Amino acid sequence: MAHKITAANGAAYKHALGKFINPAQLGGIELASIDDGPGRGVRTAWVNTGSGLRYKVVIDRGLDIADCFYGPHSLCFQTYGGISSGSPARDLGGEWLKGFFGGMLTCCGPQHVGGPATIDGVEYGVHGTHSNTPAELELICQSEPADGVYSMSITGTVRTARLFGPNVELRRTIRSTLGEAALHIHDCFINRGNTPARHCWLMHFNFGYPLLDEGSLIVYRGKVRPRKGCESWFGRKDFKTVPAPIARHAGGGEDVAFVDVQSDRKGMCRVGLVNRALGLGVELSYLKSHFPLLANWHHFGANEYVMGLEPLSGKMENQGQELSIAPGEHREYSCSLRVLTAKQELDELIGRHG
Repeated sequence: MAHKITAANGAAYKHALGKFINPAQLGGIELASIDDGPGRGVRTAWVNTGSGLRYKVVIDRGLDIADCFYGPHSLCFQTYGGISSGSPARDLGGEWLKGFFGGMLTCCGPQHVGGPATIDGVEYGVHGTHSNTPAELELICQSEPADGVYSMSITGTVRTARLFGPNVELRRTIRSTLGEAALHIHDCFINRGNTPARHCWLMHFNFGYPLLDEGSLIVYRGKVRPRKGCESWFGRKDFKTVPAPIARHAGGGEDVAFVDVQSDRKGMCRVGLVNRALGLGVELSYLKSHFPLLANWHHFGANEYVMGLEPLSGKMENQGQELSIAPGEHREYSCSLRVLTAKQELDELIGRHG
């Protein structure tokens, strides 16, 4: 459904009609390809929402999201290696880490998340195959303000496929509305094969400097279950207050917990990160029925300074439920990211701190 800009969701364009002829003057989606380095040839789509929020969809890396900015500020973490071409060679062992670009969103699955494992005789690498699989671009919808259409979206399919199975299709749509500092992701999986397919889905949101900085507040409310060895870190009273870079997280140092997030009366979970000094915050919202758990990753190493909020559908490291998708079955997930700048909005999000 098209969304019209109103004073509530696009005051900047309230009197725009008659003052432009090309909608790209206000925002939109621009297709491009990286032309240098390890990501040469990788297809991308830059989405400019016209609200200050702009982000890069990486078509050849599972339609995930790399760069993400609000005004002059980056919202996400980027690894030193940056974007590279996806490769099936990174699907086993720990090779996934060589291609991990960080970015705003790197999804994990759809059969396995977590560390390398052999399950029922099948070998799985770190966080599965999705991130190294190119998407087939299906549809680009641009905003057309002159026609009262202010929504824009990109849709594509990602196939996890092999002879004898599993054969699972993901159809993903990422949508924004001109004048709104938000993005909405809808994922629909269908098992195209003739046998049940093991399934787990993790949306790996990676926040970085300057949104993530000393004193930023990690926001969620719910029971926290630290990974083994992380009890002392998550046992501190102030573990949701971001520290300066610490020696404990140098190299592969990290701390991880699983959170049973408290949802509201509509079953919606709202979590996020607030930087009071910048007057800037980001809220993630999703249905508890889609993602029963949230993984919270802390890696505050010098230069590699990142915090992850990761809605999780199934089982990871003995947390959560084993899932599978039956032949012909659909399984759907939705998640939204919204940038907050108004004091009232930031206060409201912080009120969910718990």
